[in-house]
Amino acid sequence: MPNPMIKKSNGQVVAFEPERVKTSIRRTGVDEATVNRVYKEVEKVVKPNVSTKEIYKTVAQELAKLKPWAAARYDLKKAIHDLGPAGYHFEKYIASILTAYGYKTETPDTYKGACIEHEIDVTAEKDGRRIFIEAKFRRDFNGAVNIKDTMATWARFLDLVDGSKLDLCPHFDEVWIVTNARFTDQSLAFGHCKNMKLVGWNHPEEKTLAQMVDLNALYPVTIIPSLKPDEIDAFAKSNIMLCRELGDLNPSQLATSTGLKPTRAESILNECTSIVDGDMENLDE
Repeated sequence: MPNPMIKKSNGQVVAFEPERVKTSIRRTGVDEATVNRVYKEVEKVVKPNVSTKEIYKTVAQELAKLKPWAAARYDLKKAIHDLGPAGYHFEKYIASILTAYGYKTETPDTYKGACIEHEIDVTAEKDGRRIFIEAKFRRDFNGAVNIKDTMATWARFLDLVDGSKLDLCPHFDEVWIVTNARFTDQSLAFGHCKNMKLVGWNHPEEKTLAQMVDLNALYPVTIIPSLKPDEIDAFAKSNIMLCRELGDLNPSQLATSTGLKPTRAESILNECTSIVDGDMENLDE
């Protein structure tokens, strides 16, 4: 029998794809036995017109019962959403990801182009090339970076390139847009035509933002379920945006750098270690 038709969060009706769900479970790092156990529960809720939200909720609930650390990893979208509405934390998070990939990064305030001054999200350097990066945070993952955003970023890049010729700012060799959402078709066409690097939740196919995070367990600190907004702010002020960055700290050091109580710092460190190293459990099973 054909797979039932289900409803996506944007209202689109599509055929249910079992392997897509299993893949989303596998990316958390759990063993195949857990994948199958969770999927059996998913099968019970899959029926015509069921929402993808209900399917994701079922997966998260079952993972929480079996492997709490995997449930936290599974909810990566929410963790990035919880970075906050302003986008400032997202910029710092993107800088931290690129640092983990060997880039030298900064989050400067402004640079002067040939015509006007520009607010700068992130700059990165690697192999002698300097990159100007626009970090486009979207509260709605169904939102998109549109053609106006992409063309505006290109125009800013060109003005900075001209500004560097006048010794007003550093020279930039590349321009990137990184977003937690998606790009419209026009944005992709224009960006690729201009050799811009566009990194979104599901783009490019060879290394999406989600894959960049998962490959090296570069989870944001907001993936810690109990973390509060004021604690997120404290981490950002201390330039701690990756869960795995906490691995080099003891409770006393974390408490000193963030102003947290030592007992709370220890609790956060334990949660973080469980999420980042959770897949190590599989070696003993």
